Amino acid sequence: MITPHHAVTGAFGYSGKYITQRLLDRGETVMTLTNSVHRANPFGDRIAVSPFHFDEPDKLAQSLEGVKVLYNTYWVRFNSRWFQHNEAVRQTLTLFAAAKRAGVERIVHVSITNPSIDSPLDYFRGKAELEQALIDSGLSYAILRPTVLFGKEDILINNIAWTLRHLPVFGVFGDGQYRLQPIYVEDLAALAVESGQRRQNEIIQAIGPETFTYRELAQAIGRRIGVERPIISLPPELGYWAGWLLGQLVNDVMITREEIKGLMADLLYVDAPPAGRTRLTDWVQAHADTLGRRYTSELARRRDRLSAYASN
Repeated sequence: MITPHHAVTGAFGYSGKYITQRLLDRGETVMTLTNSVHRANPFGDRIAVSPFHFDEPDKLAQSLEGVKVLYNTYWVRFNSRWFQHNEAVRQTLTLFAAAKRAGVERIVHVSITNPSIDSPLDYFRGKAELEQALIDSGLSYAILRPTVLFGKEDILINNIAWTLRHLPVFGVFGDGQYRLQPIYVEDLAALAVESGQRRQNEIIQAIGPETFTYRELAQAIGRRIGVERPIISLPPELGYWAGWLLGQLVNDVMITREEIKGLMADLLYVDAPPAGRTRLTDWVQAHADTLGRRYTSELARRRDRLSAYASN
């Protein structure tokens, strides 16, 4: 068997799938680390598959032997009884240590805009802890900092469209003037693969070419799918409970208090040139007939470890 020179976490998931496909298109040998070794996927026997082995660091390091570049997308979106940010931090630190033991030359790590060790928000603080650990590791690194991803399997953009299709109004938290800079998942994958070819340490603000306020984002999506709704301002706590109620109806977590705080603190915006080229508005227009026709559930993906992620 040919030793894989590239390892991608979560190749059967979302962003990891696009990174893997780009590597295969380049003729690279690829393996994946995953919690869903039996999930349906488009790669068949073209990539090697290994469990994460977070609780067996020796096995984890062994699975990475011969790998030159590790592309890490592993993370959890919110705290729940099934998964926690602090556990994801611990597991990722184990992954970094195993990569170093195995002789991995470079790690391309997907982070978030505006991480901070001092953040009161677990998501942004955890991402900052991992960035610092990677910087201190002595390994060559590239850190990609996206805000919101969009693409065929995305959750946020699809579910905004779903809400617009199913409710007579769309609520924003407060004035809705906090900003987002969505990047196309294919553009992020291209950045990751390009970064894997280099060896200089770098941090890249992986943002798309358009900046929206949250209110503008909902309006832009509604206009392009042909479902324009009144946009109303809600107190953040009332907005949370409205999202919670909708979540109960679809058996999912639509929004968390931490996500609302991160949005309203403008943490999904940076003053930097765009790294992606694909415009969200163009993509939504091209997928207007299907976007938001069905709800995309975060928890359903976590519970079902066999089915491929559905396209929107």
